[in-house]
Amino acid sequence: MDFPLDVTNITIETDRLLLRAFTEADLDDFFAYASTPGVLEPAGAPLHTSIERTRMVLQSFLETKDRFAIVHKVDTKVIGSFGLYNDWINREEAYQHLKAKNIGYVLSKDYWGQGLMLEAVDAVLAYGFTTLDMDAFSIEHFIENPQSGRVIEKCGFTFVKEGTYHAKQLDKHFKERRYIMTKQDWDAR
Repeated sequence: MDFPLDVTNITIETDRLLLRAFTEADLDDFFAYASTPGVLEPAGAPLHTSIERTRMVLQSFLETKDRFAIVHKVDTKVIGSFGLYNDWINREEAYQHLKAKNIGYVLSKDYWGQGLMLEAVDAVLAYGFTTLDMDAFSIEHFIENPQSGRVIEKCGFTFVKEGTYHAKQLDKHFKERRYIMTKQDWDAR
C-alpha cells in the first residue's frame, strides 16, 4: 500500500551519521561523490559530469522529498543519499496490503567498507517500524553489485525473487535480487 512520505522534517541520527533532508547547500558535497566513477552506476544512475547535472538532480530530490542526505558527523559533509520510495513491493499482489516503502542508497567511495550503510539502513528500519508504523521495507541490488547485496543480507532482509530493472538513464537492463523486511522479521531479530 502506497502512502505519502515527506522526509523534509525527519532527522535520523546514529553514532556516526545524520540522515536529514537535502538542502541547496549540499550541492558541492553531492557533486563530489556523484562525479566519482563507480558510485552511481551500480544503482542505475549515470555519473555526474557537471555541477549543472547535480543541481538538476538535487532539485528533483527537493521536489520529491523522498531522499535523505547522509551526513558524516565527524566530517560534517554529505557523503551519500538514502531514498524511500515506491517500487516493486507496492505493485506485487502479495504485498499490496502492506504499508511499505522501498530503500535505495548510494555512498561516497571514500566511505565504503566502514559499516556506515549498515548503520543507516538499521536506523531507518527502526524509525520506519516504530515511528511511522510501517509494515515492511523492500530493497534490491543489481547482481553485478554484490557489495550492496552484502549490506542487505547483513541487515537481515529476506530474499524474495530475482527480477529485471531497466535503468532508463543508462538505457540498460540489470538483473536484480529483491528482498523484504517485515515488522515481524525486524521484531524477531
